[in-house]
Amino acid sequence: MDCKIDMQKITKSFSMGKRKRIEVLHGINLSVKSGEFISIVGQSGSGKTTLMNIIGGLDCPTSGRYLLEGVDIGNLNGNQLSDIRNRKIGFVFQTFNLIPRSSALRNVELPMLYAGLGDAERKERARELLFMFGLGNRVNHLPNELSGGQKQRVAIARSIANDPAIILADEPTGALDTKTGRMVMDIFHKLHEKQNKTIVLITHNERLADETERILTIEDGYFIDEKIT
Repeated sequence: MDCKIDMQKITKSFSMGKRKRIEVLHGINLSVKSGEFISIVGQSGSGKTTLMNIIGGLDCPTSGRYLLEGVDIGNLNGNQLSDIRNRKIGFVFQTFNLIPRSSALRNVELPMLYAGLGDAERKERARELLFMFGLGNRVNHLPNELSGGQKQRVAIARSIANDPAIILADEPTGALDTKTGRMVMDIFHKLHEKQNKTIVLITHNERLADETERILTIEDGYFIDEKIT
């Protein structure tokens, strides 16, 4: 299988003043094959969200090399990075990140708008995705008219609107009750098994991590363990 994500000796430092810098990631090596479903587990402050931001092209490493589907991310400009994020990566966040004054339909349409799809095609695809996730009767509802589970399903529909190869899910069940969280995880499993999506789950929940094919544990900016499930 081809490698979707290939990170070599990735470090990330942040400035804490004129002369002080703090290194959050220390020489991370990470390879994720096409179609893998992996989890990165760590407590708050372990570096897992910083790592996810780099994987998703939301931030750049201080040093090291990152190849995404064979493309050296370090050689891309801002517009090229935005295009990569829009077309190749779907993001799912704990806080949903839906646009409050836009309907479920419009929220799902948004990535396709940035990708240049026409109005009719966007609407048709967005409706199909919302129906697929059991939200056919919620297409015109605003986020504040939806339950937490419905919001997350809208967010997942939005994340796959442009049919990305990779889905990054940062604590996607963290704001949900157990039953609703189970439903969300079932959606990820279907996307992995039926559409061969490469999924990286960021979580502190070891029970959820056990459902993935490989678990990487991060602590203080280092990978300290890897387990095949």
